[in-house]
Amino acid sequence: MLPAAPFAIGPRAANHKIAMPTPPLTPLLSQNRAWSESMRAEDPEFFMRLVEQQVPQYLWIGCSDSRVPANEIVGMAPGELFVHRNVANVVVHTDLNCLSVLQYAVEVLKVKHILVVGHYGCGGVRAAMQNMKLGLINNWLRHVQDVQQKHNFQLDKIEDEDARVDRLCELNVVEQVMNVCQTTVVEGAWERGQDLSVHGWIYRLSDGIIRDLSINVTANDNLAECRDAASTKLIAKAHKWL
Repeated sequence: MLPAAPFAIGPRAANHKIAMPTPPLTPLLSQNRAWSESMRAEDPEFFMRLVEQQVPQYLWIGCSDSRVPANEIVGMAPGELFVHRNVANVVVHTDLNCLSVLQYAVEVLKVKHILVVGHYGCGGVRAAMQNMKLGLINNWLRHVQDVQQKHNFQLDKIEDEDARVDRLCELNVVEQVMNVCQTTVVEGAWERGQDLSVHGWIYRLSDGIIRDLSINVTANDNLAECRDAASTKLIAKAHKWL
């Protein structure tokens, strides 16, 4: 059997220029270089300071939604906000990814504030409420459905579907704040007397504003009271926000 002949380029082929499409990632690399240059022009020492240390005061636990960029919407530069994101900003005690981020933030970086930040119109929350069959992610959204079942009495009173989803978005934040507070990482920090607070916020895509859900926990001896107070305030403020 003869070996295959090498690929030959004839005269016509050699002179023919094939237009190659721009790789889809090329614009990202170009934009990165432009960003790097603009940052150095504004602050020549910026990147050197980032190399030396990161000392964020805040851990942000938010949704993976691409429309909710954590640093940008609170006006913080790289190195000022430690971030963990997942679908529907859920905190699960068996999620080693989230717990590892939490432990590093609390025990190594010594953050002073943990921000659980949801957003109105969350697709994950809507999918959970509508019991959509989406495959693997349904196992994850089961945690949001647990929140829904806990608050069905309140949710069933809301006739408008979008408003009902938004209320579940708020209640989900409150429940995830509770979950953060009940982790061994946060409980241990409070037992050591570490200065640490856990807060619940929610972001509205349509105006870019973050709302404080009035749940701010600094110790684990009054968690139920904090949750009940936050839920009561949600009902009182509903006519202003929704």
